Amino acid sequence: MANAVMSFRIGVSQWLSDVRFAELLTLLGRHRGVTDEVTFFTSETHAPLPLAELRRRAEILKERMCDVRKRGWRTGINILATIGHHEENLANSLAGDYTRATDLGGKVSRGCFCPNDRRFQDEYVTPLYEAMTLAEPDYLWIDDDVRLAGHMPIGFICFCDHCLELFRQECGTAYTRDTLKAAFDTGGEAAKLTVRRSWLQHNRNTVTTLLGLIERTVHAVRPRLPLGFMDGSRFYEGFDLDTWAATLTGPDAAAVYWRPGGGCYDEKTPDDFINKAHEMGRDAAVLPATVRSIQSEIECFPYERLAKSTQAVAFEAAVYIAAGCTGAAYNVLSMYDEPLAEYEPLVARLAAVRPFLDRLADAFGRTGPSGIFTGWGKDSFATRNLRRGEWLGEPSSPAPALGHADALFHLGLPVAYRADHAPVVALSSDSVRALPENVIRDCLGRGVFLDARALEALNEMGYGDLTGFEIAGRHDADTLERLLPHALNGDQAGRCRDCRQSFLFWKKTAYSLRPRPGAEALAELVDYRYQTVAACGMGVFENALGGRVCVGGYYPWTRLQNQAKATQMKAVVRWLARDTLGAYVQSYHRISVWDRIFDGGRHAVALANCYLDPAEQVELMLLTDAATVRLVDMADRETTVAAAGKDGAYQRFVLPRLDPWQLYLVVTA
Repeated sequence: MANAVMSFRIGVSQWLSDVRFAELLTLLGRHRGVTDEVTFFTSETHAPLPLAELRRRAEILKERMCDVRKRGWRTGINILATIGHHEENLANSLAGDYTRATDLGGKVSRGCFCPNDRRFQDEYVTPLYEAMTLAEPDYLWIDDDVRLAGHMPIGFICFCDHCLELFRQECGTAYTRDTLKAAFDTGGEAAKLTVRRSWLQHNRNTVTTLLGLIERTVHAVRPRLPLGFMDGSRFYEGFDLDTWAATLTGPDAAAVYWRPGGGCYDEKTPDDFINKAHEMGRDAAVLPATVRSIQSEIECFPYERLAKSTQAVAFEAAVYIAAGCTGAAYNVLSMYDEPLAEYEPLVARLAAVRPFLDRLADAFGRTGPSGIFTGWGKDSFATRNLRRGEWLGEPSSPAPALGHADALFHLGLPVAYRADHAPVVALSSDSVRALPENVIRDCLGRGVFLDARALEALNEMGYGDLTGFEIAGRHDADTLERLLPHALNGDQAGRCRDCRQSFLFWKKTAYSLRPRPGAEALAELVDYRYQTVAACGMGVFENALGGRVCVGGYYPWTRLQNQAKATQMKAVVRWLARDTLGAYVQSYHRISVWDRIFDGGRHAVALANCYLDPAEQVELMLLTDAATVRLVDMADRETTVAAAGKDGAYQRFVLPRLDPWQLYLVVTA
């Protein structure tokens, strides 16, 4: 059995003090199975510390790690700040004549350094990693400050003079910050995409160069020492995870660990756990199969025990494995020099759920889930704000082709993080402009769901004969969607959906569509007198490539959770997939699904009830001949469920009650 890889990340206040460190070991010892690894942070603040202080801490850590090994755990060091996260504790942090990280407007973060500054690399990064390697860890982690966005008080970096010169050498054009911004944001779309793509490649090179320096430094001292890297949806950095993993492994093929993460510090918005799982699933999909330790970052910063329940933390560990991780890294204990008694219930809960996490990791391995793919790629970020400019505007705004289909995945439709695992692709807006021609034609040759902006982009790119529709009009107020009589709508025909365009926080343009020959309308647009405004607001088409297309012109990605719309969307997706979708929830429940399909048609399915009510009579449809499945809950209890009937190639399984915000595993024999 391939167990999950579990670790605890330990703050400085818990290891610098002899008293706290002894208490930590006692706590973890009382719950032996809760972790395999104990990883020590180098700092409690987020700007790089002076080398002298880090060398002093490395000597203490060397002793601490010896004590941890005596108790049977692997142990290592997490370097919190390589280039720095943001401005904090500046009075006690690294000074010196090094280039600070610089944004496109020329502003700097005093707590973050330019990753391409050679002096900084030679005088700080190299000796830092040498010192930590000499402390004899079992592995060494690089934290997620090695990123190029979100270094408060600035957003996207680095546009210092040295980085602009490097970019000139790479692309052959000299830019100032002002002329580069103009190239990003003005002119034709093709021209903007060209320079944006070049900058993304520059960012990939920046991260690769820094990781290469770290690899050479560490392995010159300790060949084959495993290196770990933390990331988090690094689309502005070019999402070059496979290259970065290959860089860190070095010439001797040292093991590489990965830790996707970021956010979800409390449980105010539980849906964030699912969104974060999707982010981690994308990361895992890009990583090479040789990366076996993918530990999800689970963080409760600033570690207030009442901010996140024990169940929320346990659920996170499970759902992130469902998305593609192979374990978890818990960063959940106090950051203060104080007793850990209040954390005992949390550690006990995580120990209790460990057998289930091991079962999940063994069931899924590194196989990715099958379902609906959202069309993202390494260049997706290039299409951000493509039409209106301001490519590097508000840094918290998401990259294109990421979360647009999240509402579909709450309806019981399965997610895929790779195109080759997806019978259906869901494409949004200008993100399609980042896709190569062969990928676009491949999407149009299978099942594809488009919003109106994606339809418009594809038609402008010359694919109109394959999409089946044109935009006929735009409607900015007071429209509703009404389902038309059609086999895909079934007995939901005549039902309406009102997304309230008059509310500013929901306001979106509704698009009417003009069907081409052979296309069929699924819905019309009506007004508040229920009079027809447009004869087609959604429709389907089969094209000459043999592909199936559905276009949604009215709120295609949001407000999908009424019964009529949810039922229609499941029928549409099944039609798009030509009944090759591996698993989905047919009943009207708010459930997220991750389905793995193995040789011989064997399934391993994760189901998360993302609702505060229990889910009763859940109807799971599986593309299988199996007459029974096994249902396993988070207490690792197993129930056998017999098929309740067939629907074409699908077996229908009616599951016992699924409790709120719990993850379940379903496996076929």
